[in-house]
Amino acid sequence: MSAAKTKDTRDPKDPKGSRDARGQKDAKGARPPREGQQQPAPPKEAKQARPEPKEAPVAKEPKERKPERPAPVPRLQILYRESVVKQLMEQFGYKSAMQAPRIEKIVLNMGVGEAVADKKIMDNAVSDMTKIAGQRPIVTKSRKSIATYKIRSGYPIGCKVTLRGRRMYEFLDRLVNIAMPRIRDFRGISARAFDGQGNYNMGVKEQNIFPEIEYDKIDAIRGMNITITTTAKSDNEAKALLSAFRFPFRN
Repeated sequence: MSAAKTKDTRDPKDPKGSRDARGQKDAKGARPPREGQQQPAPPKEAKQARPEPKEAPVAKEPKERKPERPAPVPRLQILYRESVVKQLMEQFGYKSAMQAPRIEKIVLNMGVGEAVADKKIMDNAVSDMTKIAGQRPIVTKSRKSIATYKIRSGYPIGCKVTLRGRRMYEFLDRLVNIAMPRIRDFRGISARAFDGQGNYNMGVKEQNIFPEIEYDKIDAIRGMNITITTTAKSDNEAKALLSAFRFPFRN
């Protein structure tokens, strides 16, 4: 009877039933691990993908505010178009208005040799020229070392600025009508300062002749060189052009 009871009644053709029975048997009759024997590591869970950090929103730069009205045309530029060109065409017999000479640029140059010992002097000179010209100048540096003047190559020794277009005509207007009459013992500018190619050079001993400079706030009196570059082919044409802009020549 005992042999009949223990006889397996499962169908040998059923593979699933045999697998389930084996699994139950293994689970029930599993032996505990021996001492010193490592337990099998649990199965590793699949790593979850980390969410990518969101980029911080880039702050938009404020747009430059355009002026509601365009800047007015300088009065010397209007004077040149309306009267100076006609005057030069009659005087020199030009056939076209494009042949008439015109002012191309104005360069302001200031030498600051004292800046070798003190850098604040250069900052003050740049500040003064910025007020005079209306735009920031560039700092000029020495090209080679000169032991006599205690200068090494690359030392800042001056500043200069180049004016064109609207700022050029505005500066020329202030130079002729406001700055020159404020020069001490002014009796006119020299008519011999042309370089033979239609360009004019003049020197200013004091920067406080310009109305933008306050005498109480300057640290020292500095001069500067002013170069007016024109498209004239001769000195006579350049002199006639500057005379039309009311330059006060001596002769």
